[in-house]
Amino acid sequence: MSNTDTIVESIEWRDDHVRILDQTYLPNREVYSDIRDVGRMWEAIKKLRVRGAPAIGIAAAYGFYLGIKELPENAFESFWVEVERVADYLETARPTAVNLHWALERLKTTIQAHKDKDISEIKDIVLETAKTIHAEDKRTCKKIGENGVELVPKEARILTHCNTGSLATGQYGTALSVIFHAHEEGNKLQVWVDETRPLLQGSRLTSWELMNAEIPMKLITDSTAGSLIRRGEVDMVIVGADRVASNGDTANKIGTYPLAVLANENDVPFYVAVPLSTIDIELENGEDIPIEERDGDEIASFNDSKVAPKKVETYNPAFDVTPHRYVTAFITEEGIIKPDFDENFKALFED
Repeated sequence: MSNTDTIVESIEWRDDHVRILDQTYLPNREVYSDIRDVGRMWEAIKKLRVRGAPAIGIAAAYGFYLGIKELPENAFESFWVEVERVADYLETARPTAVNLHWALERLKTTIQAHKDKDISEIKDIVLETAKTIHAEDKRTCKKIGENGVELVPKEARILTHCNTGSLATGQYGTALSVIFHAHEEGNKLQVWVDETRPLLQGSRLTSWELMNAEIPMKLITDSTAGSLIRRGEVDMVIVGADRVASNGDTANKIGTYPLAVLANENDVPFYVAVPLSTIDIELENGEDIPIEERDGDEIASFNDSKVAPKKVETYNPAFDVTPHRYVTAFITEEGIIKPDFDENFKALFED
């Protein structure tokens, strides 16, 4: 059996509802949840039951349909008011991941393009578009992995951060797709996996995916990465992203920025693997990317037990922004994109 056959699907449309693999239970239990309304989908995205920029976009698309399918089928104008309300509500779940906004805007544009049709027909078109977004992401992530293989040495020690595999996408992943496909090609890999805040998504999720695929890996604390890089035990760093500005500034899980600086200081290439939908071409630079701040209990407690003094003040951002000067290249479904990112991104989107 191919190693890529072991790759899970974390989100699935089933007849009239969505089934997700609830990632808050991993790695100890595989719990699947059926989601039948937009409120449950909002909660699933907010609580990281479904997570990862592409997967959030897919979940939001299905959640959007669940939110509009029972709307009264009256005049288009009143229907549209409610459509915008549902979209605005879903956008509040996670503000940093651009794929959520991208998917909702695509669905709203689709509705406007068919506004002369019956409302019931428009709803069917929305569901089919959500399914298309899901299918496209699977193909996109496979292509990202195939394109990235050329950058991976035959014997590579790769450092990755957070979770960027099938759990974070429709299938295969972004950064992990490169690793999966390089392994499939016969490359001898050793993967260093940062534990990653918040919610230890590297230790809980990336380790689980790599072990399922039988890819050699070792789990490390985030603060161990610097010493590994300095000692020459890392050949490349590959991460994903939740939003990329048009100049290449990249928002990813907290702890990515110091990795990029360390890689740059030690002449280690730093790659970002993303679908084009994660690139916010309208955003000039990373200064304007909204950064989600999470509940301080995530760092003041562990397994519901306090590990810090009561009433301690906390600061718990979920993301940081890596300036484009630290990024060696982006790995996308359209190929490898090198600096000048501003110029090369715009040329790609104009095409």
